Amino acid sequence: KLAHRLRSDVEQAVRGFSRYHRYASGADLRADARRMAALVLHAWNERDPGSRTKWIAELVRASDEFQSTLQTAKDVHAFASFNQFEVIATLSDSLGRQIGGWRKQQHPKGQNAAASVPPQRVQILSTCAACQQAMP
Repeated sequence: KLAHRLRSDVEQAVRGFSRYHRYASGADLRADARRMAALVLHAWNERDPGSRTKWIAELVRASDEFQSTLQTAKDVHAFASFNQFEVIATLSDSLGRQIGGWRKQQHPKGQNAAASVPPQRVQILSTCAACQQAMP
């Protein structure tokens, strides 16, 4: 849903760009938003974990590229208002957080990574049989 909303908000914003920015920065923003929406669909629908990891890695790159393009469009004053930029930047940030969550699910790291592996039972050595085997 976020990718779809981001794409539609970018389309609305680019409509308000001046002619120069519409065909320069606006075209790049539209292409990046379209690519991200497509990659989200691929990653979401993929069932094979190996392929899903590949799509998510590609999605991370696309998200970084989009944010860079968005920042460039802001720097050249392509947006009609700062509010328009802020809405798109907030959506992009939220989508980036979701992508990061997907990525963490694929590669658990940190102190909670070992918690997902069930601990093995400790071998009990204090039984009578263990004492007899140790001392013949």
